[in-house]
Amino acid sequence: MEHEVLYAPSYSVARVVLEAGETLRGESGAMVSMSPNIQIESTTGGGLLKGLFRKAVGGESFFQTTFTAEGSPGEVLLAPQAPGDIRVIELSAEAYYIQSGSFLGCSSSIELDTSFGGARSFFSGEGLFLLKASGTGGLFVSSYGAIHEKTLASGETYVVDTTHIVAFAETVNYSVKKAAKGWFSSITSGEGLVCEYTGPGKILLQTRSVQSLVSWLIPFIPRKG
Repeated sequence: MEHEVLYAPSYSVARVVLEAGETLRGESGAMVSMSPNIQIESTTGGGLLKGLFRKAVGGESFFQTTFTAEGSPGEVLLAPQAPGDIRVIELSAEAYYIQSGSFLGCSSSIELDTSFGGARSFFSGEGLFLLKASGTGGLFVSSYGAIHEKTLASGETYVVDTTHIVAFAETVNYSVKKAAKGWFSSITSGEGLVCEYTGPGKILLQTRSVQSLVSWLIPFIPRKG
């Protein structure tokens, strides 16, 4: 499977070239265009119950789409809903955790699972569950805004606003803390809670936040009465 990211970082599109018989798994609705020999099949990604579970607690689509090149090579273009960047993570017998809404697609060899994140994920605003991608192959993640990559050494820590995380390696640990020493400063600063990540491993951040955009737009929305 060959791939390239076009038009980064504002309006990125992932172009994936599949060999005959090769399959790509994509998020429902992500397909922009494809070769005529590409066959599409919509599945629940592991069965009805698994699809319901992923939709209910992970925020991902109930259905996932598989693209298979039949007879000859073909290409598929994938794009996220929000304007932003796409990054391809080449997994080699490893795993990454992805925030809800940032999964775009992956090789058929990648195993996807909605994993429980515990109270840390709940209070960090990422929901109670994160999508876990593991195995060997290409993993496509997307962002709102550009993607900034940070590599942490063993024991090195880094603080990230909870709405700006895209994905992080399974080797990275994280904890939720107040942005400032006191609750008043944390709340009035507009940051509230942040995540402190501890290496080793990579974390991917997005330079914009959908939640911040919504908060900025609300005062401009006309209200009845």
